[in-house]
Amino acid sequence: MEEKINKAIEVLRNGGVILYPTDTIWGIGCDATNDDAVQKIFDIKKREDSKSLIVLLESDKNLNRYIRHIPDAAWDILDFATKPTTLILDGAYNVSKKAIAKDGSLGIRICKAEPCNQLIRKLNRPLVSTSANVSGHPSPANFEEVSDVIQESVDYILDLPELYQSTEKASSIIKLDKDSTIQLIRP
Repeated sequence: MEEKINKAIEVLRNGGVILYPTDTIWGIGCDATNDDAVQKIFDIKKREDSKSLIVLLESDKNLNRYIRHIPDAAWDILDFATKPTTLILDGAYNVSKKAIAKDGSLGIRICKAEPCNQLIRKLNRPLVSTSANVSGHPSPANFEEVSDVIQESVDYILDLPELYQSTEKASSIIKLDKDSTIQLIRP
């Protein structure tokens, strides 16, 4: 597994896009600080670049590196969440502007899957995580559901067969405004 992780890191550092298993569904990702790599994601997904992307962090200790002000409620949500939860928070910075929504917010999830965390640690940057599908098509729960179009569009497939049978669902998404107003986007 280490050799495959290292190859994925090499691709990410060179501005490439990978297909990989996340803590939820199969995703395509890149270095969240690289404008060209983020644009490649939008092109692969045939997605409007006005839609923001989710980024993965290994630990909530790194939130302050990418969000200017974190409402107290965010810490509570992260502490008590029982399933993967993405927080949309205002005041994003230190990532590609293409990954940030027009309102200045960014979707962030603290990842619980070790292969993803190894990628994030070794890259030492947040990792884009968006479903491995063309926009408007179903999200793949397992590798067999990832279309040939997506597989052929990425620069590297993180080949970890032991994770191919994942049947996880997409994360919950909660938007949290600076004043701690909570909006449930996806349960």
